[in-house]
Amino acid sequence: MMRLPTFSYCAPDTAEEIAHILAEEGPAAQIVAGGTDLYPNMKRRQVEPKTVVSLARARALRGIEWRDDGSLRLGTSEPLRALERDPRLQSTLPALHQSVLSISTPVLRNMGTIGGNLCLDTRCQYLNQNFEWRRTINHCLKCSGDTCWTAPGSPKCWAVNSSDSVPVMIAMGAKLLLQGAAGRREVTAAEFFDVTDGREWIRRQPDEVMTDIVIPSQEGTRSVYLKLRRRDAYDFPVLGVAARITMDGDLVSDARIVLNAVGPAPVRCTEAEQALIGYRLNAETIGEAGNLSRRGAKPLDNTDYMPNYRKKMVPVFVRRALAALA
Repeated sequence: MMRLPTFSYCAPDTAEEIAHILAEEGPAAQIVAGGTDLYPNMKRRQVEPKTVVSLARARALRGIEWRDDGSLRLGTSEPLRALERDPRLQSTLPALHQSVLSISTPVLRNMGTIGGNLCLDTRCQYLNQNFEWRRTINHCLKCSGDTCWTAPGSPKCWAVNSSDSVPVMIAMGAKLLLQGAAGRREVTAAEFFDVTDGREWIRRQPDEVMTDIVIPSQEGTRSVYLKLRRRDAYDFPVLGVAARITMDGDLVSDARIVLNAVGPAPVRCTEAEQALIGYRLNAETIGEAGNLSRRGAKPLDNTDYMPNYRKKMVPVFVRRALAALA
């Protein structure tokens, strides 16, 4: 049995208190929401924080708020199960609902939070093993070692971003609000996840806690999320595709296609998007967009399925997503 290491636990009432504790403790502190990611990582000794700061009592970090302008505010501590059961979310933001529904199992969605899934630690078959297993290969670049065993000659970590909600938030143009010891700041989801090293997979300062997610009105858009994994009932994605389009009559006026789980950071398929804008969404344009979507995907041999198979599935899933929107 793998056991948790010794740590101190605190549960402040406000985001400001959380930020101040994080500032005082520095790298020795970790935030926990539902605990479905952090606690298993602690048991494997991937991380060993001296202090765990819980969001459980910070009530302001909860809530699903539909605003008059059609935008949606989500508290980052809102359980995934609550989003799954929200009828307006299912009809208005189908891609987000589909991504939430695909995360793990109902039991874990009862505990896991939307903010926790956004900040999900990167994953790798050389990392997500017990301490004794990792010690036999002298650890890896992300955890106590000096070599990325996925790409031994690389100066960076290639652990994979495996969050289901991340590509959807980027496709929908979501904004994230963070509370630090010095005040609040706002950042777009695209900026927050624009990191290409698996060791530092989000642009969060050590003293910051994510408090809110704001999704602008998606009126007039169509969206979908598709996921490749071995077991449909449980597994992390080895490929995630979020697609969102806006139509002007019969023509596509705006398009966003975002891939995940094919590298340390999500990938925006800008060439594929441009192949759609100004054209009808038909078999020809869908096929061309699918072909162009392969260019940004760089899967390596550090998760389930062979990397060349995952890369071949990128245009297949992009075409399926666009066909669903058509």
